[in-house]
Amino acid sequence: MLTHVLAAVVQKENRYLVCRRPAHKRHGGLWEFPGGKLEPGETHLAAARRELAEELGVKVDSIGDVAFSVSDPGSNFVIDFVPTVIVGDPSCIEHSALQWATSEELQALDLAPADRSFATFLQAAEAVKA
Repeated sequence: MLTHVLAAVVQKENRYLVCRRPAHKRHGGLWEFPGGKLEPGETHLAAARRELAEELGVKVDSIGDVAFSVSDPGSNFVIDFVPTVIVGDPSCIEHSALQWATSEELQALDLAPADRSFATFLQAAEAVKA
């Protein structure tokens, strides 16, 4: 059975919020878009509000439609990348670090596999707009 995971795509100007996963978790030490597993019957909005409050101490104002969805290699997770608007300044509650990166800067980070796929998609989408 597949488990859906929300990855919040939080954008400020032309930068995206990414966080470094804790060392003891799957893909530990790699960078990711913040979020987490959806609980049974939970919507993307409810998951975003719960996960980002727990992980970053911020409130979620709104979300958009799923922009990109990809299977996580070697697991039963499907990662749904969802544009997310937050209120407040994020802080590292669960992650070991966070940063705001442009789509180009994302390419240089050691991203988790699904997040790497999304970063490539994001850079291609921005190139089409330019």
